[in-house]
Parts: sequence; structure tokens; C-alpha cells
Amino acid sequence: MQKKIFWTLFAALGLLADLALPFWWAVAATIPAGVVSWWVAYRSDWF
Repeated sequence: MQKKIFWTLFAALGLLADLALPFWWAVAATIPAGVVSWWVAYRSDWF
């Protein structure tokens, strides 16, 4: 379940960054999106 939440959130944040930011900013925003997704899915104890 955590893996599914991680990948869903990561994809959603990545898509949002791609639509809202210029290309290189979106590429740079991938790392923080991955960190946020990891924290929500594995460390926050919400799921």
C-alpha cells in the first residue's frame, strides 16, 4: 500500500511541476517531490 501511495503522489507532484514550472525548474523540482512523497508514504504514519 505504501508503495502505491508513494508512486501516485510522486506522479501527481511531478505532473503538477511539469505543468506549472519551466522545464529546468520542473526537473529540479523532481527531487523535492520525491522526498515529500517518500515522507508522506513511509514516515508520516498517516497510512
